[in-house]
Amino acid sequence: MSDSSLSDAPLHPDDVNPGVSVRNGPVEEIDVDEKPTSAATNGKRKSRRSTNGKSYKETSSDNDDDKPLSKRRRTGVKAEESDSDDMPLARGSKTRVKKPPKVTAAQIGESSDSDIPLTKKLAKEKQQIEKAAERTAKSIRAAEEKPQPKKRASRASNGVKASPDDEAPVKRAGKKGATDKTPARKSKAKKEPECTPKKPKSRTDEDEEAQEEEEEYRWWEDPGKGDDSIKWTTLQHNGVVFPPPYEPLPEHVKLIYNGVPVSLHWEAEEVAGFYGTMLNSTVNVSNEDFNRNFFDDFKEILDRTGHGKDPQGRTVKIKQFEKCDFTKIFEYYEGEREKKRSLPAAEKKALKAAKDEAEAPFMYCMWDGRKQKVGNFRVEPPGLFRGRGKHPKTGKVKQRVQPEQITINIGKEGTAPSPPPGHQWKEVKHDQTGTWLAMWQENINGAYKYVMLAANSDIKGQSDYKKFEKARELKKHIDKIRREYTRDLKSEIMADRQRATAVYLIDRFALRAGNEKGEDEADTVGCCSLKYEHVTLRPPNKVIFDFLGKDSIRFYDEVEVDPQVFKNLRIFKKSPKREGDEIFDRLTTSALNKHLSTYMQGLTAKVFRTYNASWTMATLLRDMTSNGSIAEKVKDYNDANRKVAILCNHKRTVAAGHATQIEKMQEKINGLRYQQWRIKQMMLALEPKLKKSKGAAFFALPEDLGGDWVQKHQEAELEEKREKIKKKFEKDNENLVAGGSDPMPDSELEERLQEVEDLAAKYKKENKTGKVEPEGRSPTIEKLEATLEKLQVRIETSRVQLEDKDNNKEVALGTSKINYIDPRLTVVFSKKFNVPIERFFSKTLREKFDWAIKSVDEHWEF
Repeated sequence: MSDSSLSDAPLHPDDVNPGVSVRNGPVEEIDVDEKPTSAATNGKRKSRRSTNGKSYKETSSDNDDDKPLSKRRRTGVKAEESDSDDMPLARGSKTRVKKPPKVTAAQIGESSDSDIPLTKKLAKEKQQIEKAAERTAKSIRAAEEKPQPKKRASRASNGVKASPDDEAPVKRAGKKGATDKTPARKSKAKKEPECTPKKPKSRTDEDEEAQEEEEEYRWWEDPGKGDDSIKWTTLQHNGVVFPPPYEPLPEHVKLIYNGVPVSLHWEAEEVAGFYGTMLNSTVNVSNEDFNRNFFDDFKEILDRTGHGKDPQGRTVKIKQFEKCDFTKIFEYYEGEREKKRSLPAAEKKALKAAKDEAEAPFMYCMWDGRKQKVGNFRVEPPGLFRGRGKHPKTGKVKQRVQPEQITINIGKEGTAPSPPPGHQWKEVKHDQTGTWLAMWQENINGAYKYVMLAANSDIKGQSDYKKFEKARELKKHIDKIRREYTRDLKSEIMADRQRATAVYLIDRFALRAGNEKGEDEADTVGCCSLKYEHVTLRPPNKVIFDFLGKDSIRFYDEVEVDPQVFKNLRIFKKSPKREGDEIFDRLTTSALNKHLSTYMQGLTAKVFRTYNASWTMATLLRDMTSNGSIAEKVKDYNDANRKVAILCNHKRTVAAGHATQIEKMQEKINGLRYQQWRIKQMMLALEPKLKKSKGAAFFALPEDLGGDWVQKHQEAELEEKREKIKKKFEKDNENLVAGGSDPMPDSELEERLQEVEDLAAKYKKENKTGKVEPEGRSPTIEKLEATLEKLQVRIETSRVQLEDKDNNKEVALGTSKINYIDPRLTVVFSKKFNVPIERFFSKTLREKFDWAIKSVDEHWEF
């Protein structure tokens, strides 16, 4: 069957903006699949299944290289089959897959004035960025000293692609040229200049800094490091920290069942406590799946431990969740939490110091003779699994991890850490190819948990560095990849056409490839595992995606695609396919990644997300000019980051507290405006003639700040001042007691609070007379005007921050900035426009991206 028989009237290229998300709300189901027009369709054979009735999908993890070989999941690949038939094969399964629930646009954070206008406006900009990427790729390859010969995988004479066994994949990656390489820096070179001026250093300070720099291991300047084989030679650490044992509830705290307090075995009581502590988490305890899964696990433990006993010692069978009352347990634990919160600061500090001292031996390890910080050395405590999104196992009991479940990884010459008394480790290994220190398998999803080095360690930094360098390498090949998958969109071989369509969706809309899952896992999918019901087609070229993505988060998007891609998806959905059948029934993630690796060594589908985000940001940054205050420059950066997030489809649902946060920020701005009005009234009190020269409007109270608002604002301000004074008084007293002195008397607090009472009296008088008396020492018009100007600067800064926050409500800036945009680009912005890096990276992120901060200047290019 020819393509033309399935196509609508051709669209002019200017009529669509391929690769741009529209996202304009819920979509009605529209059947656009045509009925079979020839007898050939009826004779189609059904698609193949694996021997166990499941479709083959690949399971892979971002950290597979760090896991022991014995624990990496193995996945089969679909067998090669004839591609002589140009139509997709129907899936033979009778299984019906439940659709993700449809919701309104408002429920997922959309509004009538969502990001559609911005997306439309960015469509041409995205096309220009992609064209620039093609030109860059060609110029880089032209500059290669020894360009690789252009080769394509051979095809048999009958048009069927040759088997990988017949011919090895042709590597398309050229040698790494100087244009991609960060200039080497000497290990004793001075640090990059800070964005803020520093005080001159003494000779001693300079000597100490030079010594620190000499000892610092600048691994990013050593190209020989970071291979994928042996990760370490010597390794020594002290194991893991276990959570404290369970402490039984007091005798008066019981689970109430059907109105009767019951005593439980400590194992059952601990699990009841898990639920009882969460009664204030309505998002969980109001979830039917959460409650059902919890009670199923709870009943298993009750059956094993003998259920409960009433006050007379008679057995009480706990069979119905609705009859369980966890209120007493919740009140007890809430009281314990309040006690901890109300502890004096000195006591809190002492408790933290004791905890840090106990955990100190576990915080660091010796890795090839270098002291490295360990990240998650604490074993997860037992509790209830929450999961993200609509995870089917939410509410199940996370069991306590025992030493017998934990495998330790340590050097052969090292000494294995001692397990807790009376216990032993599951196994002690010497896996030099892994970067894990300990591991165990959790009971919820059967996943392996690993103790790894901290984010700021050499190994973790090298992992991030290689990730972004691989994305930089892709820029040399992106034009060929796009050219060839665009050509293969019309391939006569259905497997190639499906693969090209999948790569198009992954490249243009940042879809994840998708991996294999077990029957008991969440019904999450990616591009390669999309099913019939996950894709709705709306002529002439709109596609609606609606499925559960990573972490069971709903992915809902309406996009405009290339007309040929729309045609292909219609073919892939054509009858006899139905709900539950896979759209890409001739494609697996492993096959897709194997094909991509022929362009560039190590290229996989997930590299496109990193490349597209980093390349887009680099392109925007190259032509950016940013002036004004620090807040305005930060907003400029966030504007660019937002474009990246939209163009690369990094969306998020509006946070539940967003409206409240915006309201608080607006209230702060209104408070500053009210202070401006009071300053102006003080100016009038000093110089009444100003009203004539400046006009009455200048001195009028803003219309939106009426009398009711003023009253509420004054009351809130006074209460806030009282709370600050009380907290300051309590803290001062705690410091006095900790230092061995007597605390201040309550009369001191009353004296401090008198300031608030004076202000309250002043406000009362102002409200009555409508006049504001000048404040401060020797007030003058000039001083008051200067204060007025400072308030205006604060107002403008706050408005910029409010606008920035509101614009970002539906865009995952953090996801883009931390995971997909090369952190060196953020450093370039920081140094180019003299903005402290602290405005973009928290302390934790500055440690994580220490290599990026120290390795580039403002002239570095992605």
